[in-house]
Amino acid sequence: MDISELFFEAIGTLTLNKLRTGLATLGIIIGIGSVIALVSLGQSSQKAVAAQIQSLGSNLLTVIPGAQSAGFVRGAAGGATTLTYEDARALQTSPQVTTVKNVSPEFSRRTQVTTGRKNTNTQILGVTPSYMEVRKVSLASGSFISARDVESMTKVAILGSQVVSDLFGDGVNPVGQSIRINNISFRVIGVAESRGGTGFQNQDDVVFVPLTTAQKQLFGADYVTSISVEAQNESVMTQAQDEIGYLLLARHKLKDPASADFTIFSQNDILGAASAVTGTFTTLLSGIAAISLLVGGIGIMNIMLVTVTERTREIGLRKALGAKKKIIIAQFLIESIILTFAGGVIGMVAGVATSYIISNMINLPFALSPNSVLLAIGVSGAIGVLFGWYPAQKAANLQPIEALRYE
Repeated sequence: MDISELFFEAIGTLTLNKLRTGLATLGIIIGIGSVIALVSLGQSSQKAVAAQIQSLGSNLLTVIPGAQSAGFVRGAAGGATTLTYEDARALQTSPQVTTVKNVSPEFSRRTQVTTGRKNTNTQILGVTPSYMEVRKVSLASGSFISARDVESMTKVAILGSQVVSDLFGDGVNPVGQSIRINNISFRVIGVAESRGGTGFQNQDDVVFVPLTTAQKQLFGADYVTSISVEAQNESVMTQAQDEIGYLLLARHKLKDPASADFTIFSQNDILGAASAVTGTFTTLLSGIAAISLLVGGIGIMNIMLVTVTERTREIGLRKALGAKKKIIIAQFLIESIILTFAGGVIGMVAGVATSYIISNMINLPFALSPNSVLLAIGVSGAIGVLFGWYPAQKAANLQPIEALRYE
């Protein structure tokens, strides 16, 4: 009996009890589908994060308070209040810094914003006019914060599209209307174009106000939470990072760079950290989903053991007529592999379809790794061999006389 005969016989045997065959493959379908869908969604999230970060430009540096040591942020003298508006001005005007194009000091804090009977908890971002250029912000309507607004601590605001939707509803232009932040009235002068989420933060869920207004009138602070710096081009990023670092060390009266009370990140640093986080979560979730593959494999082994028991007399008759041990093993292994391979193919289609639908629903770019698909199919075949071997061996080791007597 050749392989093709064994294959068609296995197909015939499996189709005799379609319900049991379907239930046996269900665990493999769920396992393979879950792994492929989760890996795909993880890669989609990574692509979305990378696209949002890279949209800010490849020549962006971010200075934050606190020093970095051995991969962990440690509090320095002053902790999160070591950067000031004057530091940002010095970076823009100092002759020691020759590679910087624009500097944007920022103060960020979340609070409640209201208008009429509607309210939302959102991020308030105090900025200067340079923020628009450094962070590549575009306006859907109205105007942005001016230098005069910063100097005069004007109570004006630019709303992100999510805030507009939350407070005024979809399709409404709120320019000219008023909102209240910490019970202080602000006039809306602009609406920012939608930029979407980064995976960590929705860039549309924000209200821009003049930096000095945020510091002095809203939150009573004399520091900034970060300084964004646009280098002249990507080739001078390292030089710009050094110039910024040495100037801030001098301003903060620190001689040793190891004692710096600030940290400078480039876009590549941020992108690497974000990708590492999303990659870790993807691996973790995929590992959890892969457990169902083990459960599915055990289910198939149980079905095959039941099949061996049901077909004991048939096996005894085959062996009595001269069927060799390897033919019996091959017969049951082929049945097991067909079960798992069919489940793997169906699971692959289900996983790809699920990932595509979810990606479209949550506005993520669809991403599919061919390696994950090939690995999933290969794993399903391996499971068939692994969990089908014991039932096949049990069938092949049956004694013909005892098998024929089995009731």
